[in-house]
Amino acid sequence: MPRAFEGVRIVDFSQVLAGPFATAQLAQLGADVIKIEQPGSGDQTRGLMADDDDGGMSPSFLTCNIGKRSLTLNLKAPEARTIVEALVGTADVVVENFTPGVMDRLGFGYAALAKLKRDLIYCSISGYGQAGPKSRLAAYDGAIQAASGMMAITGYSDGAPTRTGYMPVDMATALQAAFAIAAALFRRRITGEGQRLDVAMMDTAMVVQAPQMSAHLVTGKQPERLGNRSPTLQPTANVFATQDGFIQVVALKEPQVEALFDVIGAGDRYLDAAFNTSAARVANTEAVTELVGNALAMDTTAAWLPRLIEAGIPVAEIRDFAAVASDPQFDGRAAFLTVEGRTRGRTVRVVGSGYTSSEDGPTMTRNPPRLGEHTEEILTELGFEAAAIADLRHRGVV
Repeated sequence: MPRAFEGVRIVDFSQVLAGPFATAQLAQLGADVIKIEQPGSGDQTRGLMADDDDGGMSPSFLTCNIGKRSLTLNLKAPEARTIVEALVGTADVVVENFTPGVMDRLGFGYAALAKLKRDLIYCSISGYGQAGPKSRLAAYDGAIQAASGMMAITGYSDGAPTRTGYMPVDMATALQAAFAIAAALFRRRITGEGQRLDVAMMDTAMVVQAPQMSAHLVTGKQPERLGNRSPTLQPTANVFATQDGFIQVVALKEPQVEALFDVIGAGDRYLDAAFNTSAARVANTEAVTELVGNALAMDTTAAWLPRLIEAGIPVAEIRDFAAVASDPQFDGRAAFLTVEGRTRGRTVRVVGSGYTSSEDGPTMTRNPPRLGEHTEEILTELGFEAAAIADLRHRGVV
């Protein structure tokens, strides 16, 4: 059976994380994604957070470019226009994440390319959107975390604002873009029309923070930095130290709280007026935190987890990546995919997709590409003769 996006061709001018991870999601569902890279250097992620001997195949690059083909092309060369026009003539989707205005200056903006392909879907990904007073500002994940209010609500109340240990805005923007492209393709099947998609990291940051931002819009209140406490302010939802580690307890419903008190041997204290209602526990946060914390510190994580889980209390050990990656829960799922021979000849695992399905779900049918690995193959498909391709290489166009 055909896969969801089989027969869909995407010309991908994007680099780093958001754009490439978006198109990688579609490649895992059958799309033919042609990645356009600068000759000689390629996507800057090839060398980011990498060992010196990764050979342009950094872990970040691998996970963001599953299933694609790489075509090197100097977009500033006059000859590039012929190649781009030939590509777009066979494409369904164009994706780019240059600073707004750059693609127009190169001659490859939406207006120009839509003339070549009436039903083209053209997705632009940027920090703040294609218009507005901040549209031309360069944007990276950390900057958007700061500008969007995300850092203002992260960290401890007596400390400085804190960014996350990962790139939530980049990765969420990737999923937002993939969703927008999928929706546009579905609409095109119905209407026969293409369209321009404007995906902004700043907008995505609002979506990621929807509960907090909506609460501010409705109440006018600024969320405070809570450290590891729950936004619900319930003191029974927090990180607690055990004898040998840390666990996250999320006891929010009254039966969960009562069970927590029972498990830690404080069932009689639950009957106290200071502890037996949600409002009372919030008013006595310090006392509740001390009571639960002192109890959990008396035994190991391995001893507490089964007792808490059996009692129906949402709880998890705070684990490092090594423990997470070896979790058998991932067996048979699509979260991790195997890449062969791309990094120092080794077989490695990278993150793939966040769901499985009963029919034709996400999978990897092609390894992430080496720089320019498919240049000759793609140009030949477009009708370029071997001598013409050799001449383009000689002149540094490809």
